Amino acid sequence: MSVEKVLAISGKPGLYELKIQTRSGFIAESLIDGKRLTVGLRSNVSLLSEISIYTETGELKLFEVFAKIATKENNGPALDHKATNNDLLAYFGEVVPDFDRDRVYVSDIKKVLNWYNILQQANYIAALTAPAVTTTGTVTINNNTEEQETVEAEVVEEKPKAKRATKKKTEDKE
Repeated sequence: MSVEKVLAISGKPGLYELKIQTRSGFIAESLIDGKRLTVGLRSNVSLLSEISIYTETGELKLFEVFAKIATKENNGPALDHKATNNDLLAYFGEVVPDFDRDRVYVSDIKKVLNWYNILQQANYIAALTAPAVTTTGTVTINNNTEEQETVEAEVVEEKPKAKRATKKKTEDKE
């Protein structure tokens, strides 16, 4: 279960995990019911590792927001995304106090909380918040840019083409 391979597909509810790349797109598996579907190259797909939330001082990666929610909820479920707008704004303000209220809409907060709850039910939040020890002995969260680039490179990589057999010219030696 790699959180770097979790994606949202425009027009499809829920979240999906990238499974296999094909010639015409890729195969994704729903985190809600486990059903697989083929996604074409023309579909609008967003990796959650590439999404950020606007703050007053810059941007905050979505997985950092998820980690803050997990800390607040002790790795439990967050507020339901169907709560009232005032409740959603108050809750999100507790989690990310400096979020940009002009550019982050209630619909964005609903998506964040819905996605968090889906990931929490699929046991991705525990993997996200568990610290990993690096070779230097420091503790880091598993969402740095080097890992994201590595995962994306693995997804885009194709098998090398098989070499074609060439005809050998034979010359008559007399």
